[in-house]
Amino acid sequence: MGATVLSLTALITGYLLDATLGDPDCLPHPIVGFGELIGRFEMKLNKGLYRFLKGAFMSVMLVGSTFTFTSYLLVLSVQIHPVIAFILNSLIVFFCLSALTLRKEVSMVFEVLDQSLDKGRRQVARIVGRDTKNLNPQQIRTAALETLSENLSDGVIAPLFWFALLGAPGMLSYKMINTLDSMIGYKNERYRYFGKFAARLDDAVNYIPARLTAILMLLVSGNLSKARFVVSNGSKHTSPNSGYPEAALAGILGCRFGGPNCYFGEKLSKPYIGSTDKELDDRDLNLSLAINRRCEISMMLLVCIVIFISTLF
Repeated sequence: MGATVLSLTALITGYLLDATLGDPDCLPHPIVGFGELIGRFEMKLNKGLYRFLKGAFMSVMLVGSTFTFTSYLLVLSVQIHPVIAFILNSLIVFFCLSALTLRKEVSMVFEVLDQSLDKGRRQVARIVGRDTKNLNPQQIRTAALETLSENLSDGVIAPLFWFALLGAPGMLSYKMINTLDSMIGYKNERYRYFGKFAARLDDAVNYIPARLTAILMLLVSGNLSKARFVVSNGSKHTSPNSGYPEAALAGILGCRFGGPNCYFGEKLSKPYIGSTDKELDDRDLNLSLAINRRCEISMMLLVCIVIFISTLF
């Protein structure tokens, strides 16, 4: 099995597994292992002096080790048997994507919110970092759709982007970076210095994927005329990347994202992305989910083309 054929078939197999199974609770997930590993190192290193340097060292060590170990394992698997290499590559793609699970979680927010406000708050708390106990129905729906757009980039487009560039080791290393940021990349007292390097590294590896996500969203929805809206509103987010896919979806839906929210009991005044305070409903959810699926398929086709073309040079 040639390297290109192996890479393409593993990519497609892993994608189809994710599209069919999502993240089964019965299977051990490597990202959970990443989180436990980060947590152990953080408890030992995040104290005393030189916290920035300690955090940077931990981040570089974990990301470098992930890439090196995965590369070695894949080379070894090829030597043992190409089928083993195919299975290993497919599993890495499967575990690094979160397309189906993301759509299910966001859809569930809208579904249980129709049953009760309290259920809606509990469900959206599973997928957002903000405090949810005082959110009203409109804020809950807004938070869910913001997360859908942002995590389309983090959970689908960016992993596929790094697979196209660096194969399965690059894809898994990206997930390590993303997990580091989600665990220690906060600007609170505990992580302000220790997690700063991880947060900046995450910003760097998501710079192109976030903007690519916004472009794909506009393309698949036939809303390229909203490009100026995305450019002018994407930079309003506190993150240098998250604002672009959020602005794309806000422009497509004709709604408003962002604004003040509470995190860890502290109210943060964020600028709005968009200006129309539209009441969101199931029609907006269905359109957003359709755009999400089209973007995934478009990115898959794009990555397959890139991998195929790379073999010609």
